[in-house]
Amino acid sequence: MIKILFVCHGNICRSPMAEFVLKDMVKKAGLEDQFDIASAATSTEEIGNTVHPGTKRKLDSLGISTAGKRAVQMTATDYAVYDYLIGMDSANIRNMKKISGGDPDRKIWKLLDFAEGGDITDPWYTGNFDLTYRDIYRGCRALLKKLVNK
Repeated sequence: MIKILFVCHGNICRSPMAEFVLKDMVKKAGLEDQFDIASAATSTEEIGNTVHPGTKRKLDSLGISTAGKRAVQMTATDYAVYDYLIGMDSANIRNMKKISGGDPDRKIWKLLDFAEGGDITDPWYTGNFDLTYRDIYRGCRALLKKLVNK
């Protein structure tokens, strides 16, 4: 079982989008029993809140449900639990390393490290959930390809 934790600042926009996009890809590939996929925040600002309406709208339009998701915060324990802890941007990576006490096992990545590199812009600020989805989809597709072709 490959355990993946997606992480962003608040766990209401990007990381839950990545969580549910990858879950959908895994399901369509018939690989659900091989993956445990979740998401979390580096901050406490949105803990307990549901997925941002923009993320929900975008995923609903694609037939991907976010039902039941509430924002949670990443903990130091998550580093031992997950095989991959995947942030959306450089600030997330810095904060994830602070929370986990470093990255001695090289488990922390940016999602677009699996594609062409770069940061996934935060639609909380841009309002552009389509662009965020495009980048997350590309990153998740590349991540899944890497993991399945190991």
